[in-house]
Amino acid sequence: MSVSTLNISLQPEVIASFDAPTNTISYIVKDPNSNACAVIDPVMNMDYAAGRITFESADSIIQTITDRGLDLQWIIETHVHADHLSAAPYLQDKLGGQIGISSKIIDVQNTFGKIFNEGTEFQRDGSQFDALFEDGDSYQVGTLHANVIATPGHTPACMVHVMGDVAFVGDTLFMPDGGSARADFPGGDAGILFDSIQKVLSLPDETRLFMCHDYGPNGRDIQWETTVVDERENNIHVGMGATRESFVKLRTERDATLAMPKLIIPALQINMRAGEVPTDSKGHPSIKVPINAL
Repeated sequence: MSVSTLNISLQPEVIASFDAPTNTISYIVKDPNSNACAVIDPVMNMDYAAGRITFESADSIIQTITDRGLDLQWIIETHVHADHLSAAPYLQDKLGGQIGISSKIIDVQNTFGKIFNEGTEFQRDGSQFDALFEDGDSYQVGTLHANVIATPGHTPACMVHVMGDVAFVGDTLFMPDGGSARADFPGGDAGILFDSIQKVLSLPDETRLFMCHDYGPNGRDIQWETTVVDERENNIHVGMGATRESFVKLRTERDATLAMPKLIIPALQINMRAGEVPTDSKGHPSIKVPINAL
């Protein structure tokens, strides 16, 4: 995708929804010229200790779309999340739309299919999703043109979605004072993540960037919107002229201190299935807990 093909004169409306238990921000993005919209990274709620799934976060998004008379055309996953569960099929059942993710989901399914000892009934071809995007692909949200940029490093299937003057970066970047996401999951790579971040930072300065997560570093209020120029100049991991070598060193050392996300066990099993909960041999919803595998 060439920067010259972007139309940053278009300013889609973006409605954010913050899920406090997982520090996840989901988005509704609306075509400026119609009622068409897309949802980015919707959350399904889970009380892990109780094994209970609910849909408060998704219902809030559904209410907004319904109240405003919007037409949901796409449900986009920026990657296979390890820290929250996807509500994509729930939204699709209620409002329609296609579920899209990177074609590299196949790599993720192959990796974690082995870790979770999935049987041959688990399809590792991405067929659980309606659309598999390649780097440089595009799609439409009403009249709004959406461009897709492959940004592996955090996971192989990470993608940034650019629509007009906005870009949804997933976990490729955090707010400038948050830096970047970890790169130590299976299939992750700190050097590749640095290269991917450079793609984002090459977008026009005024491009609005929307984060998938924020943790309020140093006690500040939760934030989720910044710009390319702000990240380029101020990001504590990749701004201010940081080199690939310095980033890899910083990222590798930091990752070694991080605990696994609390919901990684259910999240990976559910999200690599496009948000569908796996079942046991009797058809009951259930997840597996691999020992010493992550």
